[in-house]
Amino acid sequence: MHLPILLALLLQLAAAPSAFAVIRESIASLPNVTYDFVIVGGGTAGAVLANRLTENPRWNVLVLEAGPSHEGVLDARVPSFSFNLQKTIYDWNYTSTAQPELNNRRVLIPRGHILGGCSSINGMFYTRGSSSDYDRVPQAIDAKVCDAAEELGGEFAYNVDTNSGDPLGTGWLQVTVGNGERSSAATSYLGPEYIKRPNLHVLVKNRVTKVLQTTSSGGIPDFRTVRFTEGYGSSGPSYQVTAAKEVIISAGAFGTPHILQLSGIGDPEVLQVAGIETIVDLPSVGKNLTDQPQFTTIWPLGITHTFDPTPEHQAQWLAQWHENKTGPLTSVGVNSIAYIRIPDSSPIWDSHSDPTSGPNTPHLEIAIIGGGLYPLPGRIIGMNTVVSEPHSRGSVLLHSSDPFEDPLIDMALLSDPFDMLALKHGVSAIKKFLSASTFEEYNLTLAYPFTEESTEEEVDQAIRNVVASNVHPVGTAAMSPKDADYGVVDPDLRVKKVNGLRVIDASVMPYTTSAHTQAAVYAIAERAADLVAGSWKET
Repeated sequence: MHLPILLALLLQLAAAPSAFAVIRESIASLPNVTYDFVIVGGGTAGAVLANRLTENPRWNVLVLEAGPSHEGVLDARVPSFSFNLQKTIYDWNYTSTAQPELNNRRVLIPRGHILGGCSSINGMFYTRGSSSDYDRVPQAIDAKVCDAAEELGGEFAYNVDTNSGDPLGTGWLQVTVGNGERSSAATSYLGPEYIKRPNLHVLVKNRVTKVLQTTSSGGIPDFRTVRFTEGYGSSGPSYQVTAAKEVIISAGAFGTPHILQLSGIGDPEVLQVAGIETIVDLPSVGKNLTDQPQFTTIWPLGITHTFDPTPEHQAQWLAQWHENKTGPLTSVGVNSIAYIRIPDSSPIWDSHSDPTSGPNTPHLEIAIIGGGLYPLPGRIIGMNTVVSEPHSRGSVLLHSSDPFEDPLIDMALLSDPFDMLALKHGVSAIKKFLSASTFEEYNLTLAYPFTEESTEEEVDQAIRNVVASNVHPVGTAAMSPKDADYGVVDPDLRVKKVNGLRVIDASVMPYTTSAHTQAAVYAIAERAADLVAGSWKET
């Protein structure tokens, strides 16, 4: 080839978009390479792992995500639109089994069915709980919350940084919003500068149905092959891909145990009922489901001059957001948050043990919603009460051998009496907080889900009728000591009794943090990426 033609061709290739810088939907579009790692799930943890593992240019990584791409989804970009993604194609749309302690209600469980997983549809709260120091002084607008914290002090004392490792008190909420947009695992870890790596391949709209045993060594089975189906339903073509090094399941607290059980890894009794042959006897798979119960009390303002947004306001705000990524739509609707403990002197401790990890760990989270638009406040103040570390435990078990049939998700909300008592303590704490003199001008009244005149029995029933999941499930593939006869993964997050298979997501947490799980999952995935890389550093 003549030199001028060759130079022209090279310049043309350099100017063209990288052939690898795309998110694909069909396996036929993937390059014909051997994958070192196959990551099942492109959610919060999966995106982190994909980013970190492909820092080594020698390793090819394939990410299999059941949901669509986040690209071009406006509701996944505008912080204020986050709830618009629920009950859509971007949500797994799970529903729990009937919950006996919630008057047999079935609870909706939103989960991200989109690249970035729950980090692409969640409320963007970034709270660490009792963890390492974090030094950031936020700026904000909720003056009355600060005034109440200063006046009341004690359990409500102002905390300049609730992510410092000592979260108790009242402080500003930190969120995963950057430059006016949601910051998700997809936008941050699979952003343009990373997705163009030639060794990173992301396949969306492809659902993993099971992992398969490939070989065995020393009587221990190897699970390095993944079976998946293209498209959203069972009618699409099925494929298999084998990882040269490891398969990493990052499908979340519901998806991970579901895939493990479909693969014959779990409690033999559960598998037998569903018609699945047991390959690996791990009874803890799908057990120990832990989630935080939550409900909101609503306090209308007894004044005439309040702010009630109209469709015209919404249109103006959206135009402002499109123009410069500023304005009310950059908010998640909550500016302030309080973390409190139930006092040691409470009669609750006469019959219940403390589920928290220590004296600087809160029992309750109270998120303050509304009433913060100035110069005029909103029509209501909502106080969302969450049991940060509940005693109740549920399960995620197979419904059948059909991988496209949702598992049986028993949240077991309020199944332990402590959790109800904790919620009721939260109501008392809210009443105390709103009794601060700064709120007097609002003439607040309790209107929902009960009133000041409600009897204790009416309060109990109202709570049972409205309590929902805080959508922070953990524990269904819990970590335990290497030689323990319980648990699902060892401290290196390898699935016990098998080779070639790890779990890296919220399911490995033995119990929930006293916070929103997003921050913890990012930390787990970052640390786990180092563990995986360290295992294969010589290859």
